[in-house]
Parts: sequence; C-alpha cells; structure tokens
Amino acid sequence: MKLLMATSNAGKLKEVSAIMENMDIEVISLKDVGITADFEENGTTFAENAMIKAEGIADLLGEDAKDTIVLADDSGLEIDYLNKEPGVYSARFMGEDTPYTVKNTELIKRLEGVEDEKRTARFVCAMAAIMPDGERLRTQGVMEGRIGYEIAGENGFGYDPIFYLPQYRMTSAQISPQEKNRISHRGKALEQMKELIAQRMAK
Repeated sequence: MKLLMATSNAGKLKEVSAIMENMDIEVISLKDVGITADFEENGTTFAENAMIKAEGIADLLGEDAKDTIVLADDSGLEIDYLNKEPGVYSARFMGEDTPYTVKNTELIKRLEGVEDEKRTARFVCAMAAIMPDGERLRTQGVMEGRIGYEIAGENGFGYDPIFYLPQYRMTSAQISPQEKNRISHRGKALEQMKELIAQRMAK
C-alpha cells in the first residue's frame, strides 16, 4: 500500500514519513508520481481546502489510485489580534513566492506594541484522505501558542520561527523535530489519521 502525500514540501513529507514509519505503507510525494497540478483552494475552511486537494489528486491518479491512499492537508496560522489572519490564506499571504522571512517579519511588525496576552495564536491542520475504495476520512489538529517578538530557530519551516510556545519558552522552530511531531497541529491530525487508516486496513 502506498500513501501519496499531496505535497512537494520536503519538511512536510519528512514529518509525515516519521509518523507513518511503523506502518506497512510507503509514503510518496507528488514529485514521485510526476504530478505538478495546482488546485484552486477556494474553500472557506482548512477542511474544505484539504478535501479539494485530495479529490483533485485522486482524480488525476485514476486507475493508479487503486493501491494508493491519497492524503492532503491544509494548514495555517490564526492570529487572534489580526482577526485570525492569515488563516486559510497562510500560504498565499503577501504572495506565494514571498519568502517566509519576509512574511514573518511583517507579522511581527503588525503586532508591534501588542502585549503578551493579546498575541495568542494557533496553528490549525485539517487532513483529508481518500482510501483506495473511495472512502473519505477527515481529521483536524490544533497547536496553541503566541506570536513571538523575533524570528528564532532553524528546525521548522513556514511560520514556525515566530510561533512561540510558552510551555517550552521557545518557538516551534527551536524545539526538536521529535517533540514538534508529538505536539504539533500536523502531528495531532496525522496521528488521528494514522489511527483511522489502520482501522480501515485491519478490516
């Protein structure tokens, strides 16, 4: 059985592979199957966008989907002080090709002078899987934190370097990848999805 993760992001693929490693499943990426299609993520929620991607890729796979689980996610950062922006537009915030160093700097700037208790934020990850028989599975995970005052850490990607975790006194880009997988929004959504997939495979 193969699990096709709808991503070309090496960091994301690494996280998925680490969590799925003890299952009898080969984790592959879009690059491995030669899919470069871009899907219009016009949903109003993370869950809708994740399913749009999963269904689009399953359609492209056609007959090849019979031994492949298609897994897609949509995740993003919600900052309470900014009315939950960038939210579902997290990847497109300031333009998709804009480096995250620029995006992170801009978000810190927008929170200039805002005190700790009003800097609350969360990472949200919705996952959608399409099983070989066409069954749809959905999960969601959340990681709560705050927006830091500076960019810090090399372990993460995206908005990780500004996402401060008070319980660790560091950003999610400073904690170890193993610890991040245990507590992260994607880690939680993936663990739930892993459980659902295992149940289906056991039948």
